Amino acid sequence: MIPLNKKARNIKMFLMDVDGVLTDGKVIYDISGNELKAFNIKDGLGISLLHKAGIITGIITGRTSPMVEKRANELKIKEVFQGKKKKLESYELIKEKYNLKDEEILYIGDDLIDIPILKRVGFPVAVADASEIVKKYCVYVTKAKGGEGAVRETIDYILHLRGEYEKIIEEFIDD
Repeated sequence: MIPLNKKARNIKMFLMDVDGVLTDGKVIYDISGNELKAFNIKDGLGISLLHKAGIITGIITGRTSPMVEKRANELKIKEVFQGKKKKLESYELIKEKYNLKDEEILYIGDDLIDIPILKRVGFPVAVADASEIVKKYCVYVTKAKGGEGAVRETIDYILHLRGEYEKIIEEFIDD
């Protein structure tokens, strides 16, 4: 069994699901039928920390929403695949584009649709409120629920395991 700190050092890409991971999984519609999503701002700052560490970020989600595209653009997430019920196809495209191996990828998910990728990646992660069967395929399960900082928790954890956390956050704590 490969130690988690070695697995973490191998990560070159951090892939995420959206509904139930970057959000709490609720879908809200306004009176005009527009879909609204709430994203945790701490996850957003965490994603910028990944970029500082040289880790590429991406989204593979089963649903399609202009809110996801907007948030991904704000956060400079390089790869965004929406409306992908068979997520493995998008995963393979990303792997090929960046010439990555499975062990160089982290994926964080919450439900059955995520299992095919979780079974493949080197660092599979589930949020605290993920389906129990999903958790069985993961090396790390967050304490936070989806949409409540689970992505940030994972990012901080990974950066600590890599020994990079203190260096990356220096700009925020130096006077």
